[in-house]
Amino acid sequence: MIRHEGRLAELFLTTLADVPEFFEWDRVRRRGTVLFIYDQGLPLMDPHGHLSRTCEQARAVLAGGPPPLTLTERERSRYGLTCYMDDLVDTPSTNRYEQLSLADFTLREAAHLLTAYNGAWTGIGKWLPRRLLSADPVRGKALLDGHQAVADRTDPAPLATAAEQVLDLLGGPLREGYALPWRT
Repeated sequence: MIRHEGRLAELFLTTLADVPEFFEWDRVRRRGTVLFIYDQGLPLMDPHGHLSRTCEQARAVLAGGPPPLTLTERERSRYGLTCYMDDLVDTPSTNRYEQLSLADFTLREAAHLLTAYNGAWTGIGKWLPRRLLSADPVRGKALLDGHQAVADRTDPAPLATAAEQVLDLLGGPLREGYALPWRT
């Protein structure tokens, strides 16, 4: 990370030989952070055309989309979201620390499942709402509005409802009968 003209700039330094492995690492995480940088970044110079070719490689990987969740990943995520959602609804609004923490986890897990369901890239930080709204504008907005309702009004119901709608796309909440394997 460096500062340029008062703004922070993050540097991603790779060799041409590292690019395929770096892109695969990014694809497997389903976030595409580096891929999107190559796709949408502003090239400063490219005297030999390496950057242009690398950007085309990134665009090809992005167009192929992230890998789908495995059955084990999907079920673990369904179970996790169900637990976060249940705990969120059961947490008294007077316990703001727990309520806000649970709202964050509920949003994050629901976004993970919803983007995966839509075959879309996910994100973290400021990219989570952007990717979520891009993947599913209606359900994504419901999740984000529900998260805001917890933050603004201590009301978990809209977020729980939106999370349950995401779970319904994937078979519903997962509670009874699920056994989480501790070895994967």
